[in-house]
Amino acid sequence: MPKTGSKPPTFSRGGIFRLKPVDSSEEETSGGLKRTMGLWQLVALSLGGLVGAGVFSLAGVVAHEDAGPGVMISFLIAIVASCAAALCYAEFAGMIPKAGSAYTYSYAALGEAVGWAIGWDLLLEYTAIVAVVAIAISGYLSYLADQIGLNLPDWMLGAPGTGSGHKVDLFAAALCLLLAYVLSRGTQGTARFETILVVIKLGIVALVIVAGAFHISGGNYSPFLPFGISGAISGAATTFFAVYGYDAMSAAAEESAEAKKVLPKAIMISLGIAALIYVAVCIVLLGMQNYQDINTKSPFSSALSSVGLAWAGTVVAVGAVIGITTSALANMLAVTRVWFSMSRDGLLPAWFAKNDAKRHVPTRVIWLVGIGSAIIAGFLPIREAADLTNIGILMAFIVVAVAVTVMRRTRPDLPRSFRTPLVPLVPLIGIAFSIWLIANLDWVTWVRFAVWMVLGLIVYAFYGYRNSAENDRGPTEEGTAHDSA
Repeated sequence: MPKTGSKPPTFSRGGIFRLKPVDSSEEETSGGLKRTMGLWQLVALSLGGLVGAGVFSLAGVVAHEDAGPGVMISFLIAIVASCAAALCYAEFAGMIPKAGSAYTYSYAALGEAVGWAIGWDLLLEYTAIVAVVAIAISGYLSYLADQIGLNLPDWMLGAPGTGSGHKVDLFAAALCLLLAYVLSRGTQGTARFETILVVIKLGIVALVIVAGAFHISGGNYSPFLPFGISGAISGAATTFFAVYGYDAMSAAAEESAEAKKVLPKAIMISLGIAALIYVAVCIVLLGMQNYQDINTKSPFSSALSSVGLAWAGTVVAVGAVIGITTSALANMLAVTRVWFSMSRDGLLPAWFAKNDAKRHVPTRVIWLVGIGSAIIAGFLPIREAADLTNIGILMAFIVVAVAVTVMRRTRPDLPRSFRTPLVPLVPLIGIAFSIWLIANLDWVTWVRFAVWMVLGLIVYAFYGYRNSAENDRGPTEEGTAHDSA
């Protein structure tokens, strides 16, 4: 033990592995976020992230390029992995109802350096998710433009390399900026907006399933695994992007009323609904149209048109533009709350944690994320952006699963409104699936991720570690965690 007043060893509980004190209270802090969301608004926010591009766009991309009809297996693998992780998130959500999601959980359980790494990771991942969803929406906007005979210039219809003459995906970039504006208006208004759009989206999904079910041809399912089982596994690593929207919702824990009670319920309800939707949608999509003929920019609209339901294709395109927006909105909210939380903890400049005095939201961060996601959406193809998001979220899932197991041993005294069953078995399942899925990602994704993390370590070494709020606690307090409830 270092003497009082001395500097603790860097690689110790008093150094980079110091723990963030566990605050399980639900009181609103001065100048902070406001608790306004109830159970069903949280479910809507989670479904906004869970049921989006995965239904309307990514399922078609993975079926066409990786798995064929075996995309159903891809989604089932991803859902099993996601469910194991969701149970871990639910325990933390009921134990630490604070903003930041995996960043906050890992900081409290495993130490500041781990928390920083996950937080820094999520800043890129969530921003990229917003971009992916915006690109998916752009594909449907282009489809609608064609339907009404509007000839748009090629330069604005996609990122470089995605088509002849493409220079920028203008629709996608503009949408990111629009979402930033909506978020900047306040959490309560955003929650209402999100709920309305989710209801519309689920209605459109129901239309897809019912209308398409009458036009399924069994021959379209053969061959079921044209790329082999390895194709379905590789597809799972990409489709996983579609089934972790509850993570975005947990980042808004500090804005939910009775968070310890309703957050775990919202996570499990939303994931159950999403799992049923994805399985049904994959069955219908691949039953209507052969995987080789799927239009990856607007798969459901083109599939419905191919069976003589052009009117339904147009309705789906309109619904997709409206509905997928909820996914982008949920994830943009999440990244801004992670950024806010890291800045409040001193790991990033406090300037970012400054909330709008009237609307109680971090508008500075919101606009920075809006601009960053607009740049990614405008200039990267959807597949590259999607793979970029997955590696980081899978890493976060691994850390949260480890953190749950560690906290059961180190802080068994903490009150838990929800307990992950069969610990450590369930966390181990989540860890194993996540590692398995990560191993199937392209090496280029690893390179990009590594570059981002090295940059993050430099920022932490020269700013975060020196300015952490935990420095103010002194050597005698470092490494302790307490329940302030």
